[in-house]
Amino acid sequence: MSCAGDYALELRSRGYRMTSQRMAILHVLQHSGKHLSPTEVYDQARDELPGLTETTVYRTLEFLAENGFAHSAHMGSGHLVYEIARHEHHHLKCRICGNEMEVEHALLTKLYRQLESASGYRLTDSHLTFFGLCPDCQTGA
Repeated sequence: MSCAGDYALELRSRGYRMTSQRMAILHVLQHSGKHLSPTEVYDQARDELPGLTETTVYRTLEFLAENGFAHSAHMGSGHLVYEIARHEHHHLKCRICGNEMEVEHALLTKLYRQLESASGYRLTDSHLTFFGLCPDCQTGA
């Protein structure tokens, strides 16, 4: 779990403690390399922290997302999924095969500025998923 220790200093600088629950959940997210449902996080984290409850996982994931340590996203399942916050990005997801790819945030920077200008809002964060058909599914391959 030592990799999640990298987050301890940032948490402390914001006035929060690095609890064993946060450590276990950050460790799972750091090593998953993909979006995980809260149940998947729970299943993996309880191997390292047997007393962990699913309710604690939900609350901790919300806390981590609110504080910029994790990103939450709707990926078409109707439920939120989470991943470690490495860099700002978005996703393209195929409605047929489920294949995904990352879209760099820089591609949407102009759109974000236009949204802010038109609405008066200052966008502070987002994690968008665009749905469509991948090239293979378009050709029926």
